[in-house]
Amino acid sequence: MSKIGFITLGCKVNIYESNALKDKFIELGHEVSDAKSDCDAFIINTCSVTNMADSKSRQMIHKCIKLNPNAIICAMGCYVQSNEEAKDIPGVDILLGNSNKGEAVTKIIEMLENKKRERYVNIKDILKNKEYEPLTATMFDHTRAFVKIEDGCQNFCSYCVIPFARGPVRSKPLMLALREFKDIANLGYKEIVLSGIDIGKYYDKETNTNFSGLVKLMLENIPDIKRIRVSSIEITQIDDEFLELLKNNQVITSHIHLPLQSGSDIVLKDMRRKYDTNKFLEIANKIKASRPDIAITTDVIVGFPTETEEEFNNSVEFIKKIGFAKLHVFPYSVRKNTKAAEMKQLQDSIKKDRAQRLIKISDELEKNYYLKFIGDTQDVLFEQSNKEYTIGHTSNYLEVRIPKDDSLIGNIVNVSLLRYENGYIIGKIVDKSN
Repeated sequence: MSKIGFITLGCKVNIYESNALKDKFIELGHEVSDAKSDCDAFIINTCSVTNMADSKSRQMIHKCIKLNPNAIICAMGCYVQSNEEAKDIPGVDILLGNSNKGEAVTKIIEMLENKKRERYVNIKDILKNKEYEPLTATMFDHTRAFVKIEDGCQNFCSYCVIPFARGPVRSKPLMLALREFKDIANLGYKEIVLSGIDIGKYYDKETNTNFSGLVKLMLENIPDIKRIRVSSIEITQIDDEFLELLKNNQVITSHIHLPLQSGSDIVLKDMRRKYDTNKFLEIANKIKASRPDIAITTDVIVGFPTETEEEFNNSVEFIKKIGFAKLHVFPYSVRKNTKAAEMKQLQDSIKKDRAQRLIKISDELEKNYYLKFIGDTQDVLFEQSNKEYTIGHTSNYLEVRIPKDDSLIGNIVNVSLLRYENGYIIGKIVDKSN
């Protein structure tokens, strides 16, 4: 039996794909763990969404090489797919892109058994890839299960390298997805997080099922799942069917992540986003009408090349108008092969200043959103414990802590929300019957 160490960077899709590989290694009799010096092989599942992500990917590859120079090193994912320089890193035995990650299992085992380290590189032209790689995971690191239902993106926003790293949209076959959801429910998971690169584009050709149709079938066929959470979806992909499901089914969580990127119409146009602020506001208001007090979180890029101070201020005002529950703020990062990389760039100091200002606004928005629920009683899915507290989240993703009780981990429990403290809520158990 060999020990395989994993380092997973980036998004929930990468987490899912690593979990699928872990499942396969365990099924074949091997041990999986975090990256440790006694591992016989390492898999580094990389990210390339920003320059910092590229840098961290390289660092993690070098880290594993230093941990055990005799171990097999497998680097895969977005950094490997979109950066030729990955091939030049000495000490890497296996290099895989984003269309054939499953090969990692067979290639690593083959090298371990044959005790040969002949380098293997298989990075396919991702832009020509039309097939969904059928990875399936049932082992997850938390009490909620991140399930990949879709891969790829064809939006080609002017700042984004992901279409070049992930390729065109491909969807998991409906029957495979529903079977996987049922397996996860049977394992006792209470919450499924629907994940993908552009999940609103989910479409199963055989059954003519779109994203809303998939959610509807989950609600109808998997009663043991208590929560369905949408990880991130474009505002333009929210249709009337989904709004109706949101209105009438509390199983769909009261939290949705809608990437905004900018609250300036000028910048949105230059970013090649497929909406303006009026459209975003219209759909956001429909969501709030369907589910009052829902937490809407978002991504915002600051320091885009055409973002003037005036446009940044317009963006801030729009963000406040929407009333987001939280912002994920990213300084613009130049990505090769994108249109924005050809534009005149802003100074890093400007990006840093705007990011700091917007993070401060995010902290205020988050605190104000939390305070709205003090005194309420809500269901909390408990996930982990530290030395003092057991920690979980409500449907609208409020972090709640109660005095430590490990017996509650994995359970949904009724909790009275008592007071706000430093980014979370202190609660008290009301009912353990759920």
